[in-house]
Amino acid sequence: MVTEAQRTLTVTHRSHPAGPIVLHLDGELDYHTAPRLSRALDEITFSAGTDVILDVTELAYCDSTGLTVLISANQRAEAGGARFGIAGLSRDLRRVFTIVGLDQFFTLYASTEEAVEQLGR
Repeated sequence: MVTEAQRTLTVTHRSHPAGPIVLHLDGELDYHTAPRLSRALDEITFSAGTDVILDVTELAYCDSTGLTVLISANQRAEAGGARFGIAGLSRDLRRVFTIVGLDQFFTLYASTEEAVEQLGR
């Protein structure tokens, strides 16, 4: 059994040289770790002209609680006029997003660099 202390999620906040805010997620996004991402997202002002990219290249797992945090962030971005995208979904996570229809809800990018390029247009 995996204990709460063994579940890890690291959220690294950085600004990309081209302008977007990038949050890099590493680990598991679940009931126990979702508050870490929520706190990081709460520090961002989602407003017009703000681009936010979640780099999930290193995200190993995401449960329904994690998906709820992502949906809330996307809704905050839309309400504030910011652009929000998710970059680097693994094949398994992309399959989950597709099954539940979130591939139609989120703007998904193959990589952070692709997201930066597309958002810069």
